Amino acid sequence: MIDKKKLEQVVDEWLAKTDYFLVDLSVSADDRIVVVIDHADGVWIEDCAELSRWIESQMSREDEDYELEVGSAGLGQPFRVKQQYDIHVGKSVETQTLDGKKWTGVLTKADDEAFTLLTTQKVKPEGAKRPKMVEVEMEFHYDEVAYTKYLIKVK
Repeated sequence: MIDKKKLEQVVDEWLAKTDYFLVDLSVSADDRIVVVIDHADGVWIEDCAELSRWIESQMSREDEDYELEVGSAGLGQPFRVKQQYDIHVGKSVETQTLDGKKWTGVLTKADDEAFTLLTTQKVKPEGAKRPKMVEVEMEFHYDEVAYTKYLIKVK
């Protein structure tokens, strides 16, 4: 069985020399390794290949036979780590809370405990006959959220 801690150290060494960050690293029971990385400007296939070669140079196929897959987080995939929230500040996202409610808006802030969305909602001002669309900032704690993902808008 592949030592996941050792593998994480190998990946961290490569990441330390780049602006990439680790999104996920998994090792299955049959030694299938999947490494998922991300970057503020997107992930280049050449960099995935370079990381793959780096991992292979640091691990012995004589000791362990394994299958290796290195890839990007994926544009429409839910965020898995805080750095993904950080790189999407100022962009449109969709969030679903654990109670099933979906919210869309611009991600305006992300800290260690929560993130904030600027949403547009119908609000009926006191004394008004009709509701008006107003911008509302909403804060979500990470543990209240089923997922958040970048919202791809097609014009």
